[in-house]
Formats: sequence, structure tokens, C-alpha cells
Amino acid sequence: MQKFKEIIFASHNKGKIAEIREILSPLGIKVLSGEDIDLPEVEETGKTFEENAYIKALAAAKEKNIPCFADDSGLCVDAIGGKPGVYTARYAPNRDFNKGMDKLLDELKETNSSNRAAHFSCVIVLAYPDGNYKAFEGRVDGAIATQKSGTAGFGYDPIFIPTGFNRSFAEFDSIEKNKISHRGRALQKFINFLKDNKGSL
Repeated sequence: MQKFKEIIFASHNKGKIAEIREILSPLGIKVLSGEDIDLPEVEETGKTFEENAYIKALAAAKEKNIPCFADDSGLCVDAIGGKPGVYTARYAPNRDFNKGMDKLLDELKETNSSNRAAHFSCVIVLAYPDGNYKAFEGRVDGAIATQKSGTAGFGYDPIFIPTGFNRSFAEFDSIEKNKISHRGRALQKFINFLKDNKGSL
């Protein structure tokens, strides 16, 4: 194991990168993104969030020959069979999440179901160049709103209302959201692992 002052997060998603950096900043760890170090994009061929996160983290770890981490996350809506799930980003036409939200709301309306239950899941994988890895999972339950609201956050945040609240994730400030979000919860487990190992991987 080695102590570190910076770590590579294998992602090109600006929204995710900003959240990760904000949550990890109290540890004094510099987070380098896929864009910072020109990591090639990797095709996500996994059937689960963990598989996709592992694919991305392992590719980066082998490329740089150091431990790297990645996440995969998505929105799962009960009434449409858990979709979009691992295809959350690709579900949105041309990865335009505004159109993706419209598509999801239309698909949900077509079911004529009153069930609007949904959850966000996130799995963070820390991968080592030899193929070993550790996974950290987070989940937040909630419901799909009938219309978009709020301008903060990213992705499907404007239509997701977490359980216990009456506003969408896009109406939360980042500090408030990070405390209860799927990514925040997975990252807290990751942080606990780092602390247990006294800053070593």
C-alpha cells in the first residue's frame, strides 16, 4: 500500500467530477479526472453498475499502473421495469438529459401506472493494476415527479424527489444533496475505507 495526495477518477462527466471533488476535498486529496490526464473513453459493456465501474477503473489503473477509481450510476424506475438502469446516460437521446427526462416522463405516462417509485444507485470501484478491486455501493430511494423542477445538479435530478422531501434533487444545494445522494453515500464508504487505511491504498 502507498500513501497518496492525488487520485485518478476515471470519468469525463463534468457533473460527476465536480461532485466527487467537492465530497473528497476535506481529505486534502487532489482528484484528477479522465480529462485532466487524457484517459481514453472506455465502452461500458457491463450488465450491472459494478461491472461498468470496474471496467472503467481497471482500464485507467492499467493505463497508469496505479490504483484508480470510477463510478457507474443510474436511475431505476419501478413502473418501467427498472429502466433506464445501467443505460441511464445512453437512454437520453444524444445524451441530452433534458430530452431524456421528457422521454422518461412520456414512457411512465404511457404505463397508466400510479406507481412513481424510483431509486438512484451508484457503485464506486477502486481497481488495482493487477485486476483486484474493492466496490462501494450507495442508493437513495424516491419518486419521479410529474414535471421538471430546479436548475441545480445534473442528469435526471430535476425529476427525482428523494424520499422524505417534497422537492427535486435539482432544488438542493450541493452540500445538502451530497449528504443523502447515492453517490454521496457510496463515496462515504470509500472515504471510510481510506481513513481505515490511514490514507493508503
